Amino acid sequence: MANESNRAKETTKLAIAAPSLFTLGNLACGFFSILAATKGNFSQAGWLILIAAVFDMFDGRVARLLGAESEFGIEMDSLADAISFCAAPAFLMYFMVLSAKPIWGAPIACVYTCFGVLRLAKFNAMAHAGEGSKKYFSGLPVPAPAALLASFAISYTIMQGGNGHNIPLVETYVTHLYNIVWFMMLILAILMVSNIPYAAFKAKREKKLSVWFLLLIVFLVVMLIKFPQNVILVVFSLYILFGLLAVLYRAFRGIKVEK
Repeated sequence: MANESNRAKETTKLAIAAPSLFTLGNLACGFFSILAATKGNFSQAGWLILIAAVFDMFDGRVARLLGAESEFGIEMDSLADAISFCAAPAFLMYFMVLSAKPIWGAPIACVYTCFGVLRLAKFNAMAHAGEGSKKYFSGLPVPAPAALLASFAISYTIMQGGNGHNIPLVETYVTHLYNIVWFMMLILAILMVSNIPYAAFKAKREKKLSVWFLLLIVFLVVMLIKFPQNVILVVFSLYILFGLLAVLYRAFRGIKVEK
């Protein structure tokens, strides 16, 4: 009986430790992304942020699968996210673009980081109060703008002669983004602390997937293999844009109903 009890305790410890390993992987990627950005390795810094996002995507799922969700895990996840999705993208954009603007480049990077941390604190407070939703995030979740900025950095580096290939149409989009990075970061910062609902994709689907949706997934997978940085850039750009358009649509429809 004693042996069985000890084995059960060891199994429980392993179950708790498993999600933490993914969280630490997330944190490590954020740390090395900052180092890469300071050395001018912008593409490498971008990829490390995207890998951090993959770790972040799995740590919560692993915790739920093993029944190892805990307050410790929530706090640790947020601390890792603050490095990988708040500080790392800000450092990447600062050394890549904003450092050429000595007066307001650093303040904008700082605002982005601070607002991202505020978003994480808000998420934790809502989770502790049991106010979170499985369908929507209140405000833009920090991995989304981080992935957008990271994929932009990779795509722009390829344009400048780096390894890889871009879709020609996306290169035009990337050029425009480069010229307004400072403005884009301010908008993303505001969206993170806003109450705009963004799809969480956590709720279980009851409806069967349509053939067209499955074909779209296949198409995206094929494109992701060939142009990963471009697909990630476009997908997260649309995700952020659709959130804004949904709010504007609801506001406009409300005005029409009142009339």
